[in-house]
Amino acid sequence: MSRFPLSTRIKDLPPYLFAELDRKKEEVRARGVDIIDLGVGDPDRPTPKHIVDRMKRETAVPANHQYPSYEGLLSFRSAAANWYRRRFGVSLDPSSEVVTLIGSKEGIAHFPLAFVNPGDGVLVPDPGYPVYHIATMFAGGRSHFMPLLRENGFLPDLDRVPRPVLAKAKILFLNYPNNPTSAVADRKFYRKVLGFAEEHDLIVAHDVAYTEIYFDAKKPMSILELPGAKKRCIEFHSLSKTYNMTGWRIGFAVGNPELVAGIGKVKTNVDSGVFQAVQGAGIEALTSGDEITDAIRRTYRERRDILVPGLRALGLDPVEPRATFYVWIPVPKGYTSASFCSHLLEEAGIVTTPGNGFGKSGEGYIRIALTKEKRRIREALSRMQKVGF
Repeated sequence: MSRFPLSTRIKDLPPYLFAELDRKKEEVRARGVDIIDLGVGDPDRPTPKHIVDRMKRETAVPANHQYPSYEGLLSFRSAAANWYRRRFGVSLDPSSEVVTLIGSKEGIAHFPLAFVNPGDGVLVPDPGYPVYHIATMFAGGRSHFMPLLRENGFLPDLDRVPRPVLAKAKILFLNYPNNPTSAVADRKFYRKVLGFAEEHDLIVAHDVAYTEIYFDAKKPMSILELPGAKKRCIEFHSLSKTYNMTGWRIGFAVGNPELVAGIGKVKTNVDSGVFQAVQGAGIEALTSGDEITDAIRRTYRERRDILVPGLRALGLDPVEPRATFYVWIPVPKGYTSASFCSHLLEEAGIVTTPGNGFGKSGEGYIRIALTKEKRRIREALSRMQKVGF
């Protein structure tokens, strides 16, 4: 027995999905296999040069070497508010309705700590980003998992949430465009969400990290575009996917000022804010022209248009993504999510993500990320054809 036993909350954690993937990947790589990693959603292209150049200049400013404020520079929050107005037509007060985050993951993880008491319920999409459930658990709350099914467009059926669950629920987590299914929600769905939240007095916490990775003329929307949404909604956005800045760890939350302030109360006690030089680079990103994001979207569209037809030619039935850089794929007959991922890794040297790592309803799927060059995607398809399934 360990001299230092872990807390129950840590022992109850499921293995973090990508840590387990990394372990298996290294085992195969140690055998000398050329790995094609289509597992983790980490952009392979560099951060645009003008953003990096701004960062270099900002690091030379002595004032940026001191502690930043937990809520972030007002200049960064103003840039985020201006970006929201240009992109979604949503007006925000940068002083009270925007808070800077150390990446959207940090904000999502801290949010239940501000509003969930032990025993409170949180409605969590399944499959979904694991942090929604883990953050709920850390706050002492109870997750109620809402299945996201293909026949329902991977939208939760809110009418099927049991009344006893709703009586104790405090937060409804949503994520559109969706990771891992790539689904996009429309205005009709968001109107239903607002009515549902109003009826049951729920906070709506919307993870919108992928709104800028879309592939047709109809851009994904913000729930804050709807009249009255700010009454009970908060959105978590990130520069990570939009500008190839995953390692920079910068994002922001916007919406109802009480909800934004709640995150702030947690942050002021547990972190020291985002390095101000990174916030300066973030301002540069948020004020960039559309040509930057157009080029990033074009890259993923080209990759999608190789992978999806290629998978279909192999007899698979992928969900064609309208947004995100993920492809959600039902596994062939005779496989589970884990066994199909293992088959592809062991036999073909291809890393994919098992759908059940995102929740019970993800069983029977795998996720492939469009984060490798076109030639590597073609090679992955060729390897899959050779090993069969």
